[in-house]
Amino acid sequence: MPREIWVLVGTSFLIAIGYGIVAPTLPVFVRSFDVGITAASLVISVFALVRLLFAPLSGRIVGRVGEVATFMIGLSVVALSTGACAFAASYWQLLVLRGLGGIGSTMFTVSALSLLIRLAPVHMRGRASGMWATGFLLGNVIGPLVGGGLGAVSLRAPFLVYAAVLVVVVGIAVALLRGRDGNGSAQVAAEPPARFRTALSHPAYRAALAASFANGWVVFGVRVALVPLFVVEALGQPEAWGGIALAVFAVGNAATLVVAGRLADRRGRRPPVLGGLAVTAAATAVLGFLTDPVLFLAASLLAGMGSGLVNPPINAAVADVIGSRARGGTVLAGFQMAADLGAIVGPVVAGALAEVTGFGAAFVVSGAVAFLALGFWLRAPETLPAASAPRAAVESGAECSGAECPSRRGPIP
Repeated sequence: MPREIWVLVGTSFLIAIGYGIVAPTLPVFVRSFDVGITAASLVISVFALVRLLFAPLSGRIVGRVGEVATFMIGLSVVALSTGACAFAASYWQLLVLRGLGGIGSTMFTVSALSLLIRLAPVHMRGRASGMWATGFLLGNVIGPLVGGGLGAVSLRAPFLVYAAVLVVVVGIAVALLRGRDGNGSAQVAAEPPARFRTALSHPAYRAALAASFANGWVVFGVRVALVPLFVVEALGQPEAWGGIALAVFAVGNAATLVVAGRLADRRGRRPPVLGGLAVTAAATAVLGFLTDPVLFLAASLLAGMGSGLVNPPINAAVADVIGSRARGGTVLAGFQMAADLGAIVGPVVAGALAEVTGFGAAFVVSGAVAFLALGFWLRAPETLPAASAPRAAVESGAECSGAECPSRRGPIP
C-alpha cells in the first residue's frame, strides 16, 4: 500500500476525532445563546446543508487546482471557522461560522476521496477505501469521549482543540502529500476530467449513487435520529441504552469494513454490496418491531455489519468508473451529495412516519430504501478489472481481446 494512502487514513482518523470532540458539546453551546431547540438544530443542520449545496463547486475546484491543494484549503477553512466558533458572541455568528465549516468540509472530503482513488493501486482500491472508512469510524468513536470531558471544563474548549487538530493535519498534508496528486502534473493536466453526466450513463455509477443515498438515509440519518428515541420511548430503557445501541452498530461496522475491502478486490464489487445491502435492509426493517433490548442490540449489530460491507466496494466501484488518470471531482461530488441528501431527507421522512404511524413504519420504509438500492445493484455490471488483464490496459482503457477484456468493466468510455 503506498505511503500516501496511510497518510490519508491517519488524517481521516484525526479529522474524525476532532469532529467527534465538537459533536457532544455543540447543541449545548448553541443553547447557551438563549435560543430554542429548533434554532439549535438549525446550527447542526446548516453544516450538512452547506455541504450538499457546495459539493458541485468543490468538484470543480478539485478539477482546476488538484486534490492536495483543495484538501489543504478545505482543512484550513474548517480549522479557521471552528477556532472562531470558540469566540462567537452571538447565535448568528455561530450559524455563519458553521456554514463556512460545511464549505471546507465538502472540499476536503471530495478531494481526499479523489486522491485516494488516484493513488490506490487498481487491485487495492477496495482495501484502501476500507482502511480510509475505518479511520473515520474509529475517530468518531474516540472523539465524543474526549469531547465530553472537554465540554465539562468549558463549552468553548472543544472548538479550540478541534482547530488545533486540523492545524496538525494541514501540516502533515503539506509535508507528506504535496506534489502527490497521482500521475504527475503534466499527465494529469493532459487528461480531461471525468464528467458527471457521462458517469451517470454507467449503470454501476447509478447503483453506487443509490447505495450512497441509502447509506446516508439509514446510517447517517435515521440511525442517529430515531434509534435513541426508540430505545427510550418504545423499549422503555434508560437514555444510556441509546448510546450503547449506536456503539454496537459501530462495532459491527468496524468488524466488516476491512473485510469488505478485501472481498471487493478479490471477488468483485458486487458480492459484498449485494450481501451488505440485504443485511442492512432486513436488520433495519425489523428494528421497530423488536421489544427485547437484547434482540434490538443484535439487530443493530447486524445492521452495522451490513453497512460495513457496502461502503468500501461502492467507493471502489466509483473509482473503477472514473479510472486512475482522469480527475473525478464532479463525479465524486455527486456521489457525496447522494449520501448527504439521504442524511437530510431520511430523518425528516422517518421522523414524520414515526410520529404519525409509529416506529415500525419508519424503520420499514428505511429498510425499503436499502432494498431499492439492492435492486440497482442486481442490474449493475461488475467493474473490478479482471486479474488476467494487463494492468496498463486496465488503467488506460485500451482495447483488448478474449478473456483479458471483460465486458462492460473498467473506466467509463
